Amino acid sequence: MELTRRRFLQLTGAASVGAAFGGLGFDLRPITAHAQGFKLESARESKTICPYCSVGCGAIVHTRLDGDRRTLSIEGDPDHVINRGTLCSKGSGLHQFVENEHRLTRPMYRAPYSNKWEPVSWEWALDQIADRIKKTRDAGFIHKNDAGDVVNRVTNIASMGSAALDNEECWLLQTLLRALGLVYIEHQARL
Repeated sequence: MELTRRRFLQLTGAASVGAAFGGLGFDLRPITAHAQGFKLESARESKTICPYCSVGCGAIVHTRLDGDRRTLSIEGDPDHVINRGTLCSKGSGLHQFVENEHRLTRPMYRAPYSNKWEPVSWEWALDQIADRIKKTRDAGFIHKNDAGDVVNRVTNIASMGSAALDNEECWLLQTLLRALGLVYIEHQARL
């Protein structure tokens, strides 16, 4: 075999790269990861569902038991049937969503024709919501249709549900909406 200058450079380059990776501990043998569980002391563990999309991945939230009960960590639930402990990029950032200094913690109200939001009490906000739902429902309530049949329905209010609700929350929401007489009830997962 004749050794040309080009072949010599190729061989020395390959040997240099091999030596560099060999010195860094490069190994092609399969590896096994061993996760070591840790226990957060003085923390309460709660299971929840990720609120972002309609998949419904399970998450475990660790909160402090003493003091301000702040969230310490949020991780995927390994026992959850959907995600088996994994979370997508949005779900992985749940801790930043919960522990954020810019997160609203009380209701805000912007009066008609105003250009600023003002903090209000929960009691005032809930009373306003209830009053407006009652007023709108009464204005659009249909007792009988054109044929004289009793229908008891409301067509001027609609509901768009969230796919992040669990079965119990969906049942409560549906019970409320149907008690109000709503017929336009939709769900995010269907759209």
